[in-house]
Amino acid sequence: MAGECHAVILRSPHAHAEIRGIDTAAAREAPGVIAVLTGAELAADGIGGIPSDFTLPFYPPRAGPPFAVFHPPFPALARERARYVGEGVAMIVAETLEAARDAAELVEIDYEPLDPVTGTEAAAADAAPQLWPEAPGNTAFLWEAGDRAATAAAFARAHRVARVKVVNSRIIMAALETRGAIGEWDAAAERFTLHTASQMPHGLRHHLAGAFHLAEDRIRVLIGDVGGGFGLKNAVYPEYILVLWAARRLGRAVRWIGERGEAFSPIITAATNVSEAEMALDAEGKFLGLRVATLANLGAYLAPKGLLSPTSNTPGLSGSYRTPAMHVTVRGIFSNTVPTDVYRGAGRPEAFYLLERLVDAAARELGIDPAKLRRRNMVKQTDMPFRTPLGLTYDHGDLEKVLDAALAKADWAGFSARRAASAQKRHVARHRSRPFHRARRRRLVGGGRDPPRRRGQGDRLSRHHVERPGPRDRLCPDDRRSLRARHRRGRDRPGRHRPHRLRPRHWRLGLDPDRRRGARHRHDQGDREGPPHRRASARDRRGRYRVRRRNVHRRRHRPPHRAASRRPLRRTMRRSGRRGPKRASPIAGFFKPGGPTYPNGCHICEVEIDPETGVFAILRYTLVHDFGRILNPMLLEGQLHGGIAMGLGQAGFERVVFDPESGQPLAASFMDYAPPRADDLPFFAFAHETTPSANPLGVKGCGEAGATAARRR
Repeated sequence: MAGECHAVILRSPHAHAEIRGIDTAAAREAPGVIAVLTGAELAADGIGGIPSDFTLPFYPPRAGPPFAVFHPPFPALARERARYVGEGVAMIVAETLEAARDAAELVEIDYEPLDPVTGTEAAAADAAPQLWPEAPGNTAFLWEAGDRAATAAAFARAHRVARVKVVNSRIIMAALETRGAIGEWDAAAERFTLHTASQMPHGLRHHLAGAFHLAEDRIRVLIGDVGGGFGLKNAVYPEYILVLWAARRLGRAVRWIGERGEAFSPIITAATNVSEAEMALDAEGKFLGLRVATLANLGAYLAPKGLLSPTSNTPGLSGSYRTPAMHVTVRGIFSNTVPTDVYRGAGRPEAFYLLERLVDAAARELGIDPAKLRRRNMVKQTDMPFRTPLGLTYDHGDLEKVLDAALAKADWAGFSARRAASAQKRHVARHRSRPFHRARRRRLVGGGRDPPRRRGQGDRLSRHHVERPGPRDRLCPDDRRSLRARHRRGRDRPGRHRPHRLRPRHWRLGLDPDRRRGARHRHDQGDREGPPHRRASARDRRGRYRVRRRNVHRRRHRPPHRAASRRPLRRTMRRSGRRGPKRASPIAGFFKPGGPTYPNGCHICEVEIDPETGVFAILRYTLVHDFGRILNPMLLEGQLHGGIAMGLGQAGFERVVFDPESGQPLAASFMDYAPPRADDLPFFAFAHETTPSANPLGVKGCGEAGATAARRR
């Protein structure tokens, strides 16, 4: 930008500390420095922080007052206390980035370190250090869903009870690029402009308007092609507020581009949950009831959607099974860590992970094959529509067919032979090629006799839902140029999927998707268009309309109402545009979904492990899904591959670790943090079954299915 200056954020090195004073005198006098801003100036200007306006949901049969939640202030710069490593304390603005970095080293901050607490269970303990006086026990909220009495009755008559305790580890949403933001202020129009990468620019504008106490039309958010977001780019980050605030104070554009280290410690992360679950079973192995108690680590503050993952998608605990009674409690916990927010799946993967681990435990408790137990309790196609205890209504799906297809494709019956073969191996079939693991293997396994390899197999059924709003569409007489999509302005652009999203709209209309920039619209519009003497009365599968003659040729051998021809929609629309002296008005329509879609699938994974070194190899990965009518098979598989990689990353490679004494993050760069690489993953064997959904196109969501099923350990 013309005349832009550069910003650097000075961050707290302590996880928990009182800020006694900040001396910025030397930094202000440094060459090239324009301003040094702290939380005191931020408060003096009346700038608000990051709001958390998410409301905890209600699920039947509970009714009553809203759940109480403590919303602590979340300032863009810490003023009196720093509550996590990497929290911003001061912002230095200079003519160049180098000058800003140099001046940051001259700022002197007097910290009084306090005892931190980072672990979920440690933060919930009675003697844990307290982050907020208004939140005793570090408790942000207590939430419950389901029928407590019915669930207790189910456990009272249970023949067996299976129990598990699982930890859903915290992970970093490591994008290829670092974060960045550029703020501008138009004094004449009294309007801000923010350039950044965001999945939800409208929500970002709403929160920024609240921070600056302005109407939303005074905030403009500009985004380009965003690429992958997965929740990382939903968030409202402090830097967005800071660059706009500085731009208004200085009258110049302010640029902040984060470094790679800032993409680890001060960034929104996926939630950490510790859950204890119980499953009540009768003598035949039928599920009677499910009881879950979860501790959700929210970090030091509440992110805008930090409450969503541990609560809103809890109905996913129903999974693919008929469980008559369920009860869930969630306790939100503050800790001296970066606030947590939604991540791909937003609570569904956590729910399925917990549920399927519990089903495995139940199979061991009963001594039967896990696949057999799943089949015994599965929702049948004849049960559809099926209403779960937490209020979801599954519309369509043949889960048994998907399970059978997955077992066959993965050769479930031949696993015993493969396991025996693995026990005879000296080395794992594939192992991670990173230098640390190679050196560790040479050191630990280089000589002597190797123990037998251990091969394991697990299957997982998943069912999740995705809700999508309907766009506004137009259909104009010029068929080649003017079939257009009117999506909400300001939507993100995650990749180049738009041409493929338009294909189903052409399917329904019988149009050529390569001839126009298509859109979805109401499909009965052709019935009301056409020349005055002809009207389309019915549309066939190829998009042609049966047209009736209205006494044009009065012949005895041809009744006047008889269908004389079938005309493609494009011809009808062209002719409608020639009526009268002016061009016909375009047809516009809205589509509003009747409810979410419910795709389902089964994933089967085989892993081989070296018991001495812990080195493991993912040998086979099979997945079968029902996404309804498939729009583009190649894009669909790409979505699944990426989702599986993300899910397996959390299951076997990635984990944010904190030092319990200092609260320092121990995985703060790609030298320490291990997202999966290509050679860590196998080729995926994918097949699909088709059960159309209830919507007009028969399609179902697919964006989160891979990650939902793969995030299981």
